[in-house]
Amino acid sequence: MAHDVSPTSRTLTVLELIQNRPGITAEQLGDKLGVSERAARRYVAILREAEIPIESARGPYGGYRVGRGLRLPPLMFSTTEALGLVMAVLEGPRGADDPVESALGKIIRVLPEPIARSTDAIRKVSARAADPGIRTPDPAVTAALVAASTERRRIVLDYTFGDGGTRPMEVDPWAVVVRRGRWYLLCWSHAKEAQRVLRVDRMAGMEETGAEFCVPDDLDPLAVVEEHLAMGWKHAIEVVIDASVDDIRRCLPRSMGRLEPLSDQQTRLIASTDDPYWYALQLAALNTPYRIVSPPELQQASRDLARRLLEASTSA
Repeated sequence: MAHDVSPTSRTLTVLELIQNRPGITAEQLGDKLGVSERAARRYVAILREAEIPIESARGPYGGYRVGRGLRLPPLMFSTTEALGLVMAVLEGPRGADDPVESALGKIIRVLPEPIARSTDAIRKVSARAADPGIRTPDPAVTAALVAASTERRRIVLDYTFGDGGTRPMEVDPWAVVVRRGRWYLLCWSHAKEAQRVLRVDRMAGMEETGAEFCVPDDLDPLAVVEEHLAMGWKHAIEVVIDASVDDIRRCLPRSMGRLEPLSDQQTRLIASTDDPYWYALQLAALNTPYRIVSPPELQQASRDLARRLLEASTSA
């Protein structure tokens, strides 16, 4: 802990440490605070003067505990814990040393005892395993990233690319987006002078440059990320749909690709896929005429699907 932290802050930290680790000693408190054992005892005394019931026991198994009757202060979340709590809601609890567990523990402590006891018991036996294809990003890096995005501060981040190499990137972090359990950064890359979508779990660290930036007007981060993730697959797709862009947006998921107006009654759909048959199935759900311009694989998949549907209807 930094030596310029106020005595009040240290005193509250002592209370939090005793709550988190019943039986903690004055020596351990001093190590955590970066002060002497005697100073740590002084902070405990301040808590007792404030009528907070801090109990102590002597001997090798002794230490400080919070007694019954404590009226808890407001919850104190660090930025990392707050982000961890969001991750917990999205992904489920993780290991005991994770900031998620620290934040959840604070919430459980302010619940009535019967509810807290039941909740804690369920927490200890519940763990939703993460999708094997998804890596959870570092909560500390994610917290710093969200702060830089919110405050509109340019950053340099260490990013691991697909070839395994890690290189610095200077970017304007427009927004952090969570899609299907994976965390993405929508940003402007100054090296490429282009918009980029980066995976947060591939970021090893970041620092602010001191420069500021502006976000484009009317930016819809989720829509941009959805469209980006629909591109770059094996088969490039172009489809002309006989309907306006506004009408198509109401019935076509954004993950299907990018929509471009051709006229008031025609729209071009640009996308890509590794599975033409799957994409043909999605197009078949449209309630408006369309024409597949490319690729031939999608055209063939659409014809095969139409034939199968016709065979199924005549044999029924």
